[in-house]
Amino acid sequence: MAHPELILKKNEDKRLRQGHLWVFSNEVDTARTPLTQFTAGDLVQVLASNGQVMGAAYINPNTLICARLLSRKASAKLGYKLFTSRISKALALRERFYDKPFYRLVFGEGDGLSGLVIDRFGDVLSVQITTAGIERQKESLVEVLVELLQPKAILLKNDNPQRELEGLPTESEVIYGELPEEIIIEENNTQFKVDVLNGQKTGWFYDHRSSRAELAKIVKNRTVLDLFSYTGAWGVPAACNGAEHVTCVDASASAVALGTENAQLNNVSDKMDFVKSDVFEFLKQARLDKKRFDIIILDPPALVKRKKDFKAGSEAYRRLNHLALQVLAKDGILVSASCSYHLSRANLHYILRTSARHIDRHLTIVASGGQAMDHPIHPSIPETEYLKTFVCAVTESL
Repeated sequence: MAHPELILKKNEDKRLRQGHLWVFSNEVDTARTPLTQFTAGDLVQVLASNGQVMGAAYINPNTLICARLLSRKASAKLGYKLFTSRISKALALRERFYDKPFYRLVFGEGDGLSGLVIDRFGDVLSVQITTAGIERQKESLVEVLVELLQPKAILLKNDNPQRELEGLPTESEVIYGELPEEIIIEENNTQFKVDVLNGQKTGWFYDHRSSRAELAKIVKNRTVLDLFSYTGAWGVPAACNGAEHVTCVDASASAVALGTENAQLNNVSDKMDFVKSDVFEFLKQARLDKKRFDIIILDPPALVKRKKDFKAGSEAYRRLNHLALQVLAKDGILVSASCSYHLSRANLHYILRTSARHIDRHLTIVASGGQAMDHPIHPSIPETEYLKTFVCAVTESL
């Protein structure tokens, strides 16, 4: 049986023809196919205004992104068969890149599963479902994950504000098995305890894995400052790879506590300090105390979450980079990153250039990076490319 039709306005099919997977509510011809006739999570076939089939999608009539394409085939269904096919392909791809089961297994549109993120922590899976369409099929999803991976536990990490927009509950639940008391992962030959239940996002940030590996090559005998350190993902490997001393700063007491445990786990506690502090205040005080660090990692959370936040958020990035440069030692290295999709690579480049000029320092970009290979970018969906990182060599003015 064919899915109900969702007809687009004239010329609103262009983005889909170019490969994008989203349909916005203002692109729908509501005179011909009123959104009110659909229920969140329904499957539909999307048609151009001339009747040409664009593909099958699931819909939420109450959200700005009202439909997300599953397939260019009009009869495609979201469920056991589709989950099995796409998660199997995602798993095979990760196993080509990584020899241990610690990675992002599914990255939404990059793996053909819009609204779904799965992080693998060995035999524990942390799952984020952010759309009503995936939520309606979560039992099939869990069935597939159990068959493919035989995990000990699957956590639905539902504490995500996007779920509220979709009209979904935001209480996390262990939907399969039982969480072990301790979860330890390995990344770049360093071990970390991960708090999947109470930690941020899915409990860990695999996306910076490649950049962290590159940084580890240049830290020997250097003093390192890791700002917004979370649980030590940058700082602990720096200490493990020969840094003279590492200072990690984060405003979260639980993150600082777990970071301290991670230093102990890797036998580098004697070379590390974990400081609970607002990063802006820490940098201001460090400047007053004339402290200097050879390498500074500046990896803040998303400060520009929406377009309307751009002005305030970009100013916050500017202030952070400006302050960091003021406590960077002579001939130092600044690693500056942003996970805000709405702050472009060019925006961050501009912030770095103008911040250095403002304090009369000469800054050159010696390397740049983005998200690791377990975060595949859909070439037609710019929203899937969000992470940008610059490694900057900073000297006195020429």
